[in-house]
Amino acid sequence: MTVTEARGLISIKDVESAAESIAGHVVRTPTVPSPGLTELLGAPVTAKLELLQRTGSFKVRGATTKLLALSESERAAGVVAVSGGNHGIALAVMAGALHIKATVVMPRSAPTRAVDVAERAGATVRLTDDMAGAFALMTELQASGLTLVHPFDDPAVIAGQGTVGQEFADDASELTDVLVSIGGGGLIAGVAAALRARRPDVRIWGVETRGAEAMSQALAAGGPVPVELSSVVSTLSAPSVSQLTYDHVSTLVTGVLVVSDAEAVQGTLDLANHAKVWAEPATGCLVPAARQVLERVGAGAALGIVLCGGNATTADVATWANRFALS
Repeated sequence: MTVTEARGLISIKDVESAAESIAGHVVRTPTVPSPGLTELLGAPVTAKLELLQRTGSFKVRGATTKLLALSESERAAGVVAVSGGNHGIALAVMAGALHIKATVVMPRSAPTRAVDVAERAGATVRLTDDMAGAFALMTELQASGLTLVHPFDDPAVIAGQGTVGQEFADDASELTDVLVSIGGGGLIAGVAAALRARRPDVRIWGVETRGAEAMSQALAAGGPVPVELSSVVSTLSAPSVSQLTYDHVSTLVTGVLVVSDAEAVQGTLDLANHAKVWAEPATGCLVPAARQVLERVGAGAALGIVLCGGNATTADVATWANRFALS
């Protein structure tokens, strides 16, 4: 029995099964060398462009995997999800495409665009004062009979997100270190499971923003703990990780790095100016974190970065840049 099997983690077979299931529903996004980021960071950089994914982020992979696995009775009852933005968009759009009634619960801090897109896709959107309240309302709605499509605490969702790592492993050239953003940990859990199977020597780094440090604090505590949220990056702001995502990260991931909100927004500007891609701060945080990785591992690194989402408006980024006096 392997370590992953012993700890109940998803396997590469789970990821491959998810890939077969969602083929035709999601985009196989490009994996490309980034000359601009290579010059900026001083090391070879390969980018996985999940911000070109349907609905603008990787979240559609896990949501679709889960929706396609529902029973007829679950489809008839409808589904509920909680989201800081991207998971809600993905669930709303894919549930609409599959003719499943969806309710999405978001904190009022979620991007206005995310609320608008979810409503236009036909979902019912419920807003709460904060993310903790959103998770509480989600639990109530689940108890009323709706089927939960959790943003990260679900093996099917993690397997779906793992298809990002499967494609990255198959399509990239040399990689020594891969960086992945962490909210609740579903993406990095799936990506790590796939990369450990396909490229076992690659180091995997998670990245959080200060004030959204659910995984960092879980690792320090030896398991999931509730955290106080203060980051402007709502799409990374989970009130805690799950035992499932914690187990994946503590077993498979090299380390978790934390950057400030200002650094994440500057990273968003750097991605626009140097990589020529429009990203959100949940993606922008990878740029300053990449510098930390290079300081730790030294010469010879070949970086891979998962550009996980681009669902921020120009007005959003301008507001954050002005707040932190960035240019």
